[in-house]
Amino acid sequence: FPVTILTPEEEKKGKTTADPAVRNRIVNDALASTLKANPAALYKKSYASRIRAGNFDDNLQEIADCDWIMEVVVDRLDIKKSIFERVEQYRKPGTLITSNTSGIPIALMEEGRSEDFKQHFCGTHFFNPPRYMHLVELIPTAATRSDILDQLEGFLTTTLGKGVVHAKDTPNFIANRVGIFGMLATIYQAEQFGLSVDVVDDLTGKKLGRASSGTFRTADVVGLDTMAHVIKTMQDNLQDDPFFAVYKTPEVLAKLVAAGTLGQKSGAGFYKKVGKDRKSTRLNSSH
Repeated sequence: FPVTILTPEEEKKGKTTADPAVRNRIVNDALASTLKANPAALYKKSYASRIRAGNFDDNLQEIADCDWIMEVVVDRLDIKKSIFERVEQYRKPGTLITSNTSGIPIALMEEGRSEDFKQHFCGTHFFNPPRYMHLVELIPTAATRSDILDQLEGFLTTTLGKGVVHAKDTPNFIANRVGIFGMLATIYQAEQFGLSVDVVDDLTGKKLGRASSGTFRTADVVGLDTMAHVIKTMQDNLQDDPFFAVYKTPEVLAKLVAAGTLGQKSGAGFYKKVGKDRKSTRLNSSH
């Protein structure tokens, strides 16, 4: 949504909330961060010129010219449904719409939408960082047309070079259902045995044949707020699961999110960027 509050710097420059630079400040800042990401988020920095930033109030009508609308807003069902209601006002019939939700059931998001919307709607769960992660989960609903799924899978595999896994429309699908369960169980055991973040990551990384990021650094890369939303999805939709007690939000995670230390994207989470180059890393002493 557009920015409605001016920063002190914007006030000094005589800006108003009607100024495009002000209204798009959040997305422009995000784009600037993308260009500074390490490892690089874009294949070439020059590709940034292909990105046109905007906001939902001023620019949403431009989706009428799109063939594929991908929603990647915060993982909250109420916000996603409100966005899709507005999307349907402007999309042309036959346009593909997908959600990059980390685990909210896809069928819940299509409630109240038209039949054409439902037939062209599914989940495409890319993993972070999307440039480097091979996996994409493809999640249809009962209404998704099979020919649309086939076309989308072909594009994902041949054009984007992704590995597609078809997932059923269950909470958190496959990877996050298994992965978050494993991370929560690991964090619980770490607390019970008094293990530090770096020790846990060493034990649950390459020593287990997994990525060197282990458990806590992986959470930082994913985003601690995103992880919290994924856990909430399990809490809201899996009350009958025999492992439901494991899905409790770890206290340390709740404290970090409340403090705004959301992981790699904010420069601090379980680990914190230090040094002038911001590339070196140390354990965050705030937890």
